[in-house]
Amino acid sequence: MKLVIIEDEKVTARDLARTITQAFPEAEIVDIIGTVREGVEYFADVPQVDLIFSDIQLGDGLSFEIFSKVEIDIPVIFCTAFDEYALDAFRANGIDYILKPFDKQAVAAAINKYISFTGKRTSYKALEEIFVTRKSAEPGSVLVYQKDKIFPVAIDTIAFFYLKNGIVYLTTFDKKTYPLSKNMEELSKLTEPLFYRANRQYLIHKKSVLDASSYLSRKLSVTLSIPVPETITISREKVSQFLEWLTQA
Repeated sequence: MKLVIIEDEKVTARDLARTITQAFPEAEIVDIIGTVREGVEYFADVPQVDLIFSDIQLGDGLSFEIFSKVEIDIPVIFCTAFDEYALDAFRANGIDYILKPFDKQAVAAAINKYISFTGKRTSYKALEEIFVTRKSAEPGSVLVYQKDKIFPVAIDTIAFFYLKNGIVYLTTFDKKTYPLSKNMEELSKLTEPLFYRANRQYLIHKKSVLDASSYLSRKLSVTLSIPVPETITISREKVSQFLEWLTQA
């Protein structure tokens, strides 16, 4: 399986190449391309390549420009820090879309998606990465939109999510707070089982929990390692579930 990486950050490109070959030893990284101009020239010669991993924002433009200027029928896995280009990605031969910072599990899953489409043999090491990795492996990041900037916040740096006046906020362990566009239901699915939906307002990281104590009507009051806007309570119906979650590895 021959792959080309389109990525303008050399360190990220090397890291991605290493991640791919660790999961799929039979994979061959034939080239790393850093600009739109270089990509147009490279693919104009119709190289013998099976799969492309491509960043979207390059130093001289968007990688979509390559696919619009040169006819390419090679499947593409887009790897980017931004989720605003998802629709454009799938219009440009995209078969998957993974967000930075990527991990081995996400990369292996994306390649196996390509393999399932083409019918090629799946690497045992890649399958092991997907299915043997603990279910509780921490997810990647959520995107924060602040003024004219968009940036990822790693899930494992977030202490809790908090709903107030219909808006969801995240607060990090270093006490930074940002509003989000996602709702609590979406975040619960994204972050489980690392986070627990304590009640309608709070979704809390396991590492943020200091202790829990008895509260009114057999409820629990939860204390986190950083200050919270309001008292976090666990209903008596959820106490057993919450305590079981705390004890899980």
